[in-house]
Amino acid sequence: MLVRAMPLVFVVIWATGFVVARYGMPHSPPMKFLAVRYALSVGCFGIWAFAARATWPWDARGWLHLSVTGILMHAIYLGGVWTAVKMGMGAGLTALLVGLQPVLTAIWLSRRGGNVSGAQWVGLVLGLLGLLLVVWAKLGFGEVGPASLSCALMALLAITVGTLYQKRFVAPCDVRIASFIQLLAAFVVTTPLALLETEPMRWVGAAGGLNLELAGAMVWSVLGLTLGGSSLLYLLIQRGAATSVTSLFYLVPPTTAVMAWVLFGEPVTGLTVAGMVVTAIGVGIVVRKQN
Repeated sequence: MLVRAMPLVFVVIWATGFVVARYGMPHSPPMKFLAVRYALSVGCFGIWAFAARATWPWDARGWLHLSVTGILMHAIYLGGVWTAVKMGMGAGLTALLVGLQPVLTAIWLSRRGGNVSGAQWVGLVLGLLGLLLVVWAKLGFGEVGPASLSCALMALLAITVGTLYQKRFVAPCDVRIASFIQLLAAFVVTTPLALLETEPMRWVGAAGGLNLELAGAMVWSVLGLTLGGSSLLYLLIQRGAATSVTSLFYLVPPTTAVMAWVLFGEPVTGLTVAGMVVTAIGVGIVVRKQN
């Protein structure tokens, strides 16, 4: 039951990323926030692995492959998404662009001789159609320029290549150790960029106390998104086919829409509900045909 629940739990946790961005990003530049998040996450995974007496891999090639996936799936992916939104790109458009990942993955696998069935292609197209319906009313192009568009497309490419790379090259190992190495690599890459940002992190709120929005966003980013969501993504990629795993990303924007409705009162229209249903059907077809 726990294994079967992993995809659903992953989608719910991953969807909170946009909620975290809404709470935390107005009070911090993206790279500074991510660098602190990675540093705290590395500490948490290190303590967890040490307390559990996890076995550390001493193969240099294994460390290299994990480091590459960490840079792609953490540093470049999250850095691209957060920077694009910070530059003014609407969250809906950002989600839509990153949501193209399952299609890119399927195209790559089919061109490399991978097994993507006709039914799975139907599911992928349905999922994309449903995703478009969900975010249609919230596309909000905002300040879309060459820089913000490049950041969003860079994030899309990074999460797609990172998923395929991990499935191909990363040997199964303790998820705590794998996450520690991945996040350490992401921290090393992100920190120099954070030092170039002139905007400070505003930890002090308007009333002079702790900025609860920034602090809460940071705590959940570390405990929920990184320790929970990233660990589940690693396990799902190791256990399943790349096409099935990436199709789960179609479910993130609909889930985020529900969260925004509950937390911020953002309206959920009939078009949004229709998109959620179509997306769920498409993902169901992809996953069922793989199994």
